[in-house]
Amino acid sequence: MARPIRLEFSGALYHVTARGNARQDIYVDDKDRRYFLETLSYCTKTYHWQCHAYCLMSNHYHLLIETGDANLSKGMRHLNGVYAQYFNTRHKRVGHLLQGRFKAILVEKESYLLELARYIVLNPIRARMLHSASGWPWSSYRPTAGLAEIPPCLTTEWILQAFSDNLKSSRTGYEQFIAEGSNQPSPWEKLRNQIYLGSDQFIEAAQRHLEPNRKLTETPRPQRLKPIKPLSHYQETYKNRNQAMARAWLDGHYSLSQIGEHFGCGRSTVNRAVKAFRGKWET
Repeated sequence: MARPIRLEFSGALYHVTARGNARQDIYVDDKDRRYFLETLSYCTKTYHWQCHAYCLMSNHYHLLIETGDANLSKGMRHLNGVYAQYFNTRHKRVGHLLQGRFKAILVEKESYLLELARYIVLNPIRARMLHSASGWPWSSYRPTAGLAEIPPCLTTEWILQAFSDNLKSSRTGYEQFIAEGSNQPSPWEKLRNQIYLGSDQFIEAAQRHLEPNRKLTETPRPQRLKPIKPLSHYQETYKNRNQAMARAWLDGHYSLSQIGEHFGCGRSTVNRAVKAFRGKWET
């Protein structure tokens, strides 16, 4: 059976997993997990990724990664390669740590980011390791909910702003959303062609990145789209500050906080500009 395609482009969102070879554990203790998150932090900074959620289990991990450039495979080679080398050296072992290639599902951000972020942090619950997501220190639940320090690898703005502009209220909304997830159906019931999680329109748009006449069972060469525009581009292009901020947010590469910091205002100001612009745009 041919390998599923690997679509890579600027602004893509992926659910990424990798498992231990022969189902062996890939983390022996907390020191291993800390090193993995440190390596992930290096990758998010170096490869311009945003990690919206993560969960480190015993013999596998889950990541929700948004790529700024068409470089998922390159970054994952670094993440898995550096960690495997560290693990083998520290535990005096040889051979493959991980089972084959990592698995990546291309995700429609607007429809499934929140659902997958919830699915990821509920992994320990589904494994019957504990009864509450807050009891597992090696997922993004605690830092997103404000119960632990946010690690450098994690981006929380996109998830929290879905619930409220107020930080305290957004964290409360997030906690409630996660608590309600135990009885939700698996998002993988909607998986298409082994690699797509999204609407027909999303899949159609994603397939335009394939080379002409390439079969869906073949692995395409990574194709790079235009790089993310810097925030200064919006500032120079749109003389009206509110319009510039709204355009920057709607392009999907920056959080409210990042835009506000650049334009010298708060998240709520940016959010009001986006809502006002959307109102004019959609009428």
